[in-house]
Amino acid sequence: MPIFQTFKPSPALMRICLGAIVAISSNLLSAGELPVGPSSGDMDLSPFYRWRNEMPQSPGAVLRSQTLPPQKTMPAASEAIRLLYSSTDQRWHSGAIPVSGTLFLPVGSVPAGGWPILAWGHGTLGIADVCAPSWTGFRDRDAAYLNRWLKRGFAVVATDYQGLGGPGPHPYSVWRAEGTSVLDSIRAARAARPGRIDNRAILAGQSQGGGAALGAATLAANYAPDLDILGAVVTGPNSTFPDGPIEVPPRQSMTMFLAFATGGLREDGPGIEDILSPPGLELLDVARRSCTRDIAIKARELKITSPLDLLDISPERLATLRVPTTDMPATTIPFPLLIATGQADETIPPARQHAVAAALCAAGNKVTWHVYQGLGHDGAMHGSLNDAFAFARARLDGQPPTSNCDDIQPPGPPGSRDPDKPFNDD
Repeated sequence: MPIFQTFKPSPALMRICLGAIVAISSNLLSAGELPVGPSSGDMDLSPFYRWRNEMPQSPGAVLRSQTLPPQKTMPAASEAIRLLYSSTDQRWHSGAIPVSGTLFLPVGSVPAGGWPILAWGHGTLGIADVCAPSWTGFRDRDAAYLNRWLKRGFAVVATDYQGLGGPGPHPYSVWRAEGTSVLDSIRAARAARPGRIDNRAILAGQSQGGGAALGAATLAANYAPDLDILGAVVTGPNSTFPDGPIEVPPRQSMTMFLAFATGGLREDGPGIEDILSPPGLELLDVARRSCTRDIAIKARELKITSPLDLLDISPERLATLRVPTTDMPATTIPFPLLIATGQADETIPPARQHAVAAALCAAGNKVTWHVYQGLGHDGAMHGSLNDAFAFARARLDGQPPTSNCDDIQPPGPPGSRDPDKPFNDD
């Protein structure tokens, strides 16, 4: 049984490591073949994460579960359960795959019908199996966030996403893969504790997880019509909507490589090793074995100050090889959305998140977009929680959905962060 660990890299390190997560591509593989092995970030964590038997036909089936020790950072959890469940490979289309995650149950008596459930998508952690929260544990910021939902009487299921813990690469920012992992985690949670978890669910996610939550929301009606999803809470989303009313330029920053992580290069182009500089190759080796903190430390050691330092090709050439993993269709979603943006967010600037809200509004969705002064990318999670709780309560009570689509305005450039707000260091 591993000992859970938590860490919190500095904002400067985090910006470096986000730009450094340029991982494996499936370039030499044919459709329907899942890449596996050390170059795919696969590691020998424990036998729990490797399923050797035939996969069930139904997604969301529990393959195995394991009770975890009490979580000191989540005192509102009466029980923590590591899960391995079936899902569907939405990147390499290899069929049914095992995905891991963690289920938390709140303290107290089970209400009639069971606890409502929050299905949460985490932000960037890395691409190696060791970065899976079900194995390594949750960051203090994330644990505190989930603990507050537990205190409100929600069960919480937190997927690791496809390939992060389970076999094959973690298709970072591939919204269909992440969204499917989120939806199947709800099914698995209910199967793991039958009768104790209601079918009523709220989706939620931060940054990469914001894209995962929006992906789950977009896929839900067709992929998981059996689930009663009431709404989605999205903070700092990394999603892009090319058909939306607001065009956003490609991100030219230390985070530009987010879209080129595992599964983000075209199969008919060169492999990732063929487009990286020598420092980029060193960083890639670390990324395949470690998480964001170690990647960031290595990037600083290599004196990497620009994403161009990682490339052995021009940015123009790289653009031709890209799979637009965060590009989503602006479709109608059958439940309302709450989007929370920090006005001081420099990781995913407010203008980019405004484009997300505008695209979803233009598609006819019920969207409430809140912008929080003084809050950065991390700070918006906790700073928006009271609004998130009110949103979830209204949905559980069957109140009509609301929207402020008619009133949203361009937010301007990022402002200054308030250092006194919790977890607001980026």
